[in-house]
Amino acid sequence: MALRHAVLAALLDGEYSGYQLAKAFDTGVANFWHALPQQLYLELGKLEKEGLVAGRQVIQETRPNKRLFTVTDAGVAELERFAASASKPSFIRDDLLVKVQGVDRIDAGPVIEQLEERALIASAKIEIYGKTLRYLRGDHPEAELLRNGERIGPYLTCQRGLEFEEEHRDWCLRAAAIIRAREVARAGQ
Repeated sequence: MALRHAVLAALLDGEYSGYQLAKAFDTGVANFWHALPQQLYLELGKLEKEGLVAGRQVIQETRPNKRLFTVTDAGVAELERFAASASKPSFIRDDLLVKVQGVDRIDAGPVIEQLEERALIASAKIEIYGKTLRYLRGDHPEAELLRNGERIGPYLTCQRGLEFEEEHRDWCLRAAAIIRAREVARAGQ
């Protein structure tokens, strides 16, 4: 998947400035695609040149002018093409796992600290995703939203992000506890 498809999918929710798109990425798309704001602005320019998004300038009296972007019919067609193409299986590529792999032969203290830090970061994301899911759900029960909601894609991807972070937090805490217990047992020998 290219960043272009993530941007096009995010713009399906409406007209966004580059700043608003970066915020939308932080709260919705970031659970499956990471991009820096500079990358988003660059990608918006490319997509506009290709006719996949349309931009319009908004003149503002007290603030700098801004550009708002929407997906064009050609952009939707590109998303259709992308959705029909085969998806590659996902994989884990995480430097912390390399550290855990070597924990039996290196100082375990920094690894334990990093595992606990990752668990805290995951907990913060869990809270954000929970709020986002409640916002997307509104007054509707989840089953009703999933059955009859106008747009369920953002809800389902946010739900996946929540489940991923919950599992990640739990694994990090469990791994840190196991490594710590082994270190304590070794020190007592």
